[in-house]
Amino acid sequence: MLGLAIAALPAGAIAQEQGHTAAMGAQLSLVTVLPFIALLLAIAIFPLVASHWWEHNRNKAMVAAILAVPLAVYLVSAWGDAGVHELEEKAKEYLSFIMLLGSLFVISGGIYLGGSLAGTPLANTGMLALGAVSANLIGTTGASMILIRPLLRANESRQRKSHVVIFFIFVVSNCGGLLTPLGDPPLFLGFLKGVPFEWTLKLWPQWLVVNGVLLALFHVWDGRVLIREDRDRPGSQVEEVLKHERLHVIGWHNFVFLAGIVATIYASGRGLGNGGNAWPFGVQEGVMLLLTILAYGSTRAAIREKNRFAWGPIVEVAVLFAGIFITMAPALQILNAWGQGERMVLGLPLAIDQPWQFFWATGVLSSFLDNAPTYLTMAATACGLKGVPTEGRYMAEFIAQGADAAKLLAAISCGAVFMGANTYIGNGPNFMVRAIAESGGVRMPGFFGYMLYSGAILLPVFVLITVLFFRG
Repeated sequence: MLGLAIAALPAGAIAQEQGHTAAMGAQLSLVTVLPFIALLLAIAIFPLVASHWWEHNRNKAMVAAILAVPLAVYLVSAWGDAGVHELEEKAKEYLSFIMLLGSLFVISGGIYLGGSLAGTPLANTGMLALGAVSANLIGTTGASMILIRPLLRANESRQRKSHVVIFFIFVVSNCGGLLTPLGDPPLFLGFLKGVPFEWTLKLWPQWLVVNGVLLALFHVWDGRVLIREDRDRPGSQVEEVLKHERLHVIGWHNFVFLAGIVATIYASGRGLGNGGNAWPFGVQEGVMLLLTILAYGSTRAAIREKNRFAWGPIVEVAVLFAGIFITMAPALQILNAWGQGERMVLGLPLAIDQPWQFFWATGVLSSFLDNAPTYLTMAATACGLKGVPTEGRYMAEFIAQGADAAKLLAAISCGAVFMGANTYIGNGPNFMVRAIAESGGVRMPGFFGYMLYSGAILLPVFVLITVLFFRG
């Protein structure tokens, strides 16, 4: 039915001869946004109401295709060269995006951190701090997958440990990955659209405040839990958690390949070897593919088996984001035109223009939808406010507008990365960490139970961030 609605949109009034997509956002019907909304809702709802059916990637692919293919056909048939150009741009963005996630996923899957630290509050806090830093080098997914199992082993003797996993999701799986485009998918999408590689390092004050507060709070919380457990259980629980195995790393050589990925992304963004211009499409992706193949081929299968490495998670991301990148194209164009004042949406002008509004709007959407397309959606809206069309590496032009534009982008970046921690569905690693913890015998709260934790712990921290950084 949705496909028929899109196909029925009047194409005669649209000038197919246009060689650019600037007019698309002003003329596209809001009906073209429905596939995007429907796909994001499917990602959010199906795991809750039809988890067994949704766990099969072929069903995800079917839903993505049903929503994306009719829209792609419409854009080509109704908009001609402009529609084809838009789809080509989204295809390039998608391939770059998946190549980065895939390379980090495969290479980090060949690094096994064996043994465990002591399960003391100080050691647990140190592990979370390590994750907050490493998330910027190997991504929140890579850091989560490498560190969650040693953390669980360290706390195996403890009865009450769900809070350890919850704070791990807060810090390692989300808030830690703010400082580089490798840290979290939204930031890499921004990099692909022209945000300089080192720009996100300017967000270190926000990163330090959020993660510093969370780590301090966790240390106090974990200490109180251990003291209570020591009082309630026979024997000394402190002595039990002090028992630990020597930490050791297997697959050290994969850190060289991770460094190669970082160097490739940096060199591409700086235009090294190409006169300061971004590398042609395919070069960066080809180098990352080569590094990934070399890493996979040089790593013993036993290491990946220890990590319980499987292709399912990255296939899931690839399938869903293929649909997301296609269906979000009209939404980005419409929001950009809305921001420029070229159209109304539901009869209303754009009502947000302040950093704090972008921080919370991006964050709320990222909490329940996927934070990567949310980032691009809100960035397109901000670009519209500054009269920057969403063409090519448009974020570089947006940042060049001055301090006001940079502050809006900082708010969007922080909202997307930080508030992905608000729910299990806000960021990909959240559900993965929960599943690993539950398979290890940890009783994790349900969807709404987790939100009670995030609401009580994270929202006051985000209010503090608003006051300190995004009030004006």
